[in-house]
Amino acid sequence: MNLDKFTLRKEDCLLLIIDIQDRLAAVMEYKKKIIKNAKVLLKASELMDIPIIITEQYPRGLGSTVNELVDDGIEIHKKIEKTQFSAYTEEVKTTLKNLDKKKIIVTGMETHVCVFQTIRDLLNEGYEVYLVNDGVTSRSKEDYLNGIDLMKQMGAIIVNTETILFDLLKDSNVSEFKTISKMVK
Repeated sequence: MNLDKFTLRKEDCLLLIIDIQDRLAAVMEYKKKIIKNAKVLLKASELMDIPIIITEQYPRGLGSTVNELVDDGIEIHKKIEKTQFSAYTEEVKTTLKNLDKKKIIVTGMETHVCVFQTIRDLLNEGYEVYLVNDGVTSRSKEDYLNGIDLMKQMGAIIVNTETILFDLLKDSNVSEFKTISKMVK
């Protein structure tokens, strides 16, 4: 069995944050946890030079990305507005091709709609997708669980925030370890 699919290396990765927006987050039961974990992934990605893409679904209606994710001065590679549910837009396709990243770490809202359709499209295009199960949510637990199950069946790797962070670090002797380990305490 080739376990490369289950191994993250920072030079291969990109973080994709899907639609964690004001009005959408307001109706999510686990919004605080999702925002906290997305912020940890954002900060860690910046620290490890992993490019970050943030999408916003119809921001005129759903608001902008929540302030907690964009107010820290973290460098975002691209912020993309969209109306289609899948975040795999033409602009994202071009960005991924130009960056030559094949392992996509995904967090966002809603698990069973935009996250599901994005992951389906990414997998269909041959990307390896790492769904952060403690970094996605839906309005109902049933929709969340259904979305996770569908994406697992399609071949997404279901992981959690800490698994991603420590797999990227590989060793406690690297310079980023102390900063990142403090983020998850």
